[in-house]
Amino acid sequence: MPVPSKKLPKIIGALETLYGRLAAPTVTDPFEMILWENVAYLADDARRAKAWDEFRRLVGTKPAEILAAPRARLVAIARAGILAADRVDKIRKIARIALDEFGGDLGKTLDQSLKAATKALKLFPSIGDPGAEKILLFSRRERVLALDSNGLRVLMRLGYGKQEKGYAASYRSVREATRPEWKDDFAWLIAAHQLLRRHGQELCKASHPRCEACPVRGDCAYWSRAAGG
Repeated sequence: MPVPSKKLPKIIGALETLYGRLAAPTVTDPFEMILWENVAYLADDARRAKAWDEFRRLVGTKPAEILAAPRARLVAIARAGILAADRVDKIRKIARIALDEFGGDLGKTLDQSLKAATKALKLFPSIGDPGAEKILLFSRRERVLALDSNGLRVLMRLGYGKQEKGYAASYRSVREATRPEWKDDFAWLIAAHQLLRRHGQELCKASHPRCEACPVRGDCAYWSRAAGG
């Protein structure tokens, strides 16, 4: 079999040169990461961080604290994003699942096999394989290149995997295509997730990507097609 090209570490290095070394994730507890994704739905990073600080201060992050909190308080915080009432229903459901299924502590279950941990996390609303893998990566339980939609788009444009009919299938395609090039290192994998996400937000956007400013366009299948290469 051919030896993998190992171009992914070079790409991640180029992105780090462009964006600098990004700050480590501030929320790494598995249950808190699930809450973080729901506290301010579709808010930008700054608004989500502000809402999260209010949530921790005014409500708390224990399942019992969440279930005891007045609904009006939860809604007021969730208005940092959209669909606040819907988010509050999901946050309460998340707290109830954590209590009923895990006794309020996900730790022991997530320390089992990748399959068992992923299955457990997918009991929570809106958590699929990508979200489960991000939680397991950020909590340093599994060395896996988890991706958000921005990172997935960047890697697909670079030529990894292929667009499938469903998001989950596209994600699996890219995951398997990149797997031989990962570094088996938590710090590198977390940095790769963050840098690919940042690149998708700032240059490799879904619409009107700024390819002329991209430091990795020489390795990019999308750019090669656009430039007539």
